[in-house]
Amino acid sequence: MIGTLQRAIRAKQILAVLARHGFAAALGRLNLPSRRRIRPAAGPARGTGERIRLAAEELGPAFVKLGQLLSARPDIVPHEILLELRRLQDRVRPLPFQILRPVLTAGLGRDPEEVFAELDERAIAAASLAQVYLGRLRSGEAVAVKLQKPDLRRTLETDLELARRITARLSRHVPAFRAIDLSGALAEIHEGVLRELDFRHEARNQAFFNARFPSGGPVFAPRVFLEFCSEQVLVMERVDGFSVTEAETLPAATRRRLAAAGAESLLRQVFLAGFFHGDPHAGNLLVTRDDRLCFLDWGLAGNLTPRLRTALADFWEAAVRQDAESVVRIALELAPESARTDARALEQEVALVLREELDFAAGRPALGRAMVRLLFAFGQGGIPLAREYALMAKAVLSIEETGRLLDPDFDLRPHADPVLRELRRERTGARAVARRTHEAARHLLPSLGELPLELSRLVRRLGHDSLAIHLHHRGLGEHDDAMKVAANRIALGVIIGALIIGSSLVVTTGAAPRLFGLPALGIVGYVVSALLGLRVVWDIIRHGRHH
Repeated sequence: MIGTLQRAIRAKQILAVLARHGFAAALGRLNLPSRRRIRPAAGPARGTGERIRLAAEELGPAFVKLGQLLSARPDIVPHEILLELRRLQDRVRPLPFQILRPVLTAGLGRDPEEVFAELDERAIAAASLAQVYLGRLRSGEAVAVKLQKPDLRRTLETDLELARRITARLSRHVPAFRAIDLSGALAEIHEGVLRELDFRHEARNQAFFNARFPSGGPVFAPRVFLEFCSEQVLVMERVDGFSVTEAETLPAATRRRLAAAGAESLLRQVFLAGFFHGDPHAGNLLVTRDDRLCFLDWGLAGNLTPRLRTALADFWEAAVRQDAESVVRIALELAPESARTDARALEQEVALVLREELDFAAGRPALGRAMVRLLFAFGQGGIPLAREYALMAKAVLSIEETGRLLDPDFDLRPHADPVLRELRRERTGARAVARRTHEAARHLLPSLGELPLELSRLVRRLGHDSLAIHLHHRGLGEHDDAMKVAANRIALGVIIGALIIGSSLVVTTGAAPRLFGLPALGIVGYVVSALLGLRVVWDIIRHGRHH
C-alpha cells in the first residue's frame, strides 16, 4: 500500500515537471487517470530537445540516465534531440561521507581503515548515482574511490516503471510515436541502467581495455584494483591530469597529437578489438601531465563480433565514397529477415545525408554526424540495426567533436585509413588465410581419421548385397495424384468422343427401333455421352482445374 502511494505521488511529480517544461498538450492526449486537467506553464520558448533535457535533469537520476542512454540510440531519436540529450548534466550537491561510509564498508567486506592508509572524505566529484573520493592504499598506491549512493535501485526501478507506462501510452495515443519501438528501447535501457549500477562491469571493462591496449601507450584507462571492487565500490588508480575542455593552454602541436591519439585509439577499439568505450565525450577524457589521454567512466562499452566489424568497415568505406546504394545494401544485409522497407526511397534519404554531411569539397566532413543521421534514417525506414552500431555511431560522433575541440582542423578520415587497411590484412592476409586453413584442418582431421573404417564398412555391405538405397521424393505425391486425375479425364474424354461419333453413325443409318423418329440406339449414345460430359464439367468445377 505504501509503495503504491509512493508511486502515485511520484507519478504526479513527473507529470507536473513534464507539463512545466511544455509537454502539457502531449500529456493531455494520453487519457491519464488523473481528473485534474494538466495545464501548460508559461516560460521562455525553447526547442523540443532542450525542454526534454531540462525536464530530465529536474526529474533526477533515473531520467538523466534514461536520456543519456537514449542519446546512444540514433536509430530512434532525431538528431536535434539527440544532441541535446548528450548535454545532460549529472552534477549534484554531494552527500556527506558518513552517509556513504556504510556502502564502502559493505563493498570492501571489512573496515575501510584496513584497506586505506588515508581517505579524503571530501568528494571531488558527485553525480546522481555515485561520488568519487581520493585516497591511498596501505600498499602505497594513490587511488580514486567511486561509491554508489545508497538505496538507488528501488528509486530507479520506480521511476523507470513509471517511464515505461508513460511510453506505452505515448505509443498508443500519439501517432508520431507508433512507428518507433519506444517500449523495446526502454526495456533495453532499463537493463543498461541496472548494469551500470553494478560497478563490477565497469571494473572488468577497464581491466579488459588495459589488457588489450597496454597502459604505456598514448591512450589508457585507470588501472583497477579488482580485489577491492564490488557492486557498489570501484577502486582504481588516481590519474593526475585535467579535462580535455581545459586543454586550450597546451601548444597547438600537442593538441593535434592528442586529437590524433584519441581518434586512432577509438577506431582501433571499434574495428580491430571489437570492444570500445561507449561515450568518449570530452568530460570522460583526461589529459595527463605527460600529455597522454586517459579514458574514464567505462560503465558503457560496446562489443562487436568479427562479422559486425567487417560489415561496419564496408559500411564506412561506402559512406566515404558517398555510395548510397552500397550503404543501403549493407544495412539490408545486417537487418533481420522480417525487416521491410522501400529501398529506393531509403537510397534517396541516404544520398541526401551523405551529400549534406560528407561533402568533402564544400568543407570539413562530419563522419560522426553522418553515422548518427544514417542510423536514424534506417530506423525510420524500417531497418533496425544492432544496438552496438548505434553505440558506435555515438562514440564516433563524440570522439570527432572532442578532436575538433582540441584541433579545429581535425579530420577523422586520415586516422581511419590505416586502421581499415589493418582490418583488411586481418581478413585477407596470409596469416588470416593460414589461420582459417588451420581451423578447417582441425575440424576435418578427426573425420578423416574415421574415413578408412567407414569405407571398409561400405565395401563389406556391397559384397554381401545388403546395401539398400531409399529415395524419398518430397512433394511428388501431389503431382502423382494430379497426373492420375488428368489421365482419367483424358480417357473419359476419348470415350465421350467415341460415343458421340458412334451415335452419329447409328443415327444416319435410320435403323429400328426408333425413338422420336430417330434410331433409339443413337439417342441412348447421345444421352450417355452428355451425362459423362456433365460429370467431367462438374468434377472440374468442384475440385478446381489443378486437381
